[in-house]
Amino acid sequence: MITSLLSHPLVSLGKGVATVMLADFVAGAVHWFEDTYGTENTPVIGPLLIRPNIVHHHFPRFFTRLTWWQSSWDLLLVSAAILGIAQWAGFLTWQVWLFAFVSLNANEVHKWAHRTRAENGRVISFFQDIGVLLTPRQHAIHHSDPKNTYYCPVTNLVNPLLERIQFWTRVERLIERLTGATHRHDTSNRGGGPSPAWLAAYRSAGLKTNFPKTPAAVATVSPVVTGRPGPEQSGYDREEALSSTR
Repeated sequence: MITSLLSHPLVSLGKGVATVMLADFVAGAVHWFEDTYGTENTPVIGPLLIRPNIVHHHFPRFFTRLTWWQSSWDLLLVSAAILGIAQWAGFLTWQVWLFAFVSLNANEVHKWAHRTRAENGRVISFFQDIGVLLTPRQHAIHHSDPKNTYYCPVTNLVNPLLERIQFWTRVERLIERLTGATHRHDTSNRGGGPSPAWLAAYRSAGLKTNFPKTPAAVATVSPVVTGRPGPEQSGYDREEALSSTR
């Protein structure tokens, strides 16, 4: 009886959804760490992880120009390690394969949330429309000042749950209490002070103006994205929200 219940298609579907949500949460935790601690000068992880994230907050559309390999090579190594360890330990199940596959493509799905519907095509846009994939509208919340929430980059499912219990805020408070470490200052926020000088190379390339910013369009779209008045929106909200309507 128990065996038959565990093999029911709905149970398998539930396991699949849970696995995808777990992969989304893990990817979000990595994203949170990259956005929160260390600087571009931190040994090893500074140039590899933190510097690209700083660029991404200032110029959200920049990494849409990167190839799958450029944005996912590190995830390929991690996913291969997960599969190798699972094989060695004898628990290489379909759930492990699914977890590795979703984790491997987390940056690519994230990238889709920054592209226009025309760039994504009908299939990706459809899965965004039905909420299976992270939508530009939800991801715009992460890129709204102060950019300290909604870190999970794969689905629309996990972020609202974590926000409901203020997960990231509580974790940061605990870490600050235990270690004294605080959230990294983000100069991409409005009034955040001067940006790092090395960002000038990206700014001169005109990477921040990928979408039109007519007053009428901004006034129409911005309040829908985060429920806050238009003037409080970050540059990402005005640009990326417009992309979701194109």
